[in-house]
Amino acid sequence: MISNHLNLIEQQRQSAEAINDQVAQYLAAGGRIAQLKSPPRNPLPPPRSQKIDPETVLKRRPKPLSLAERRSLRKMADTL
Repeated sequence: MISNHLNLIEQQRQSAEAINDQVAQYLAAGGRIAQLKSPPRNPLPPPRSQKIDPETVLKRRPKPLSLAERRSLRKMADTL
């Protein structure tokens, strides 16, 4: 472990040694440590449903007015 904070390492050394002693006692008593495959970091999302609800109405933006439509609206507004 590389650290610029040697004081933190020295503070944790006693607890690390205690854990090492406990592991040694466990192994001496016949215990076994199994190294298992690690789980995936990001689980896959659930699959999307293929069902499409016929009641659903798609909400889409209306197309913006073209230049010609804006000009005609302007002329109509001027005549009023």
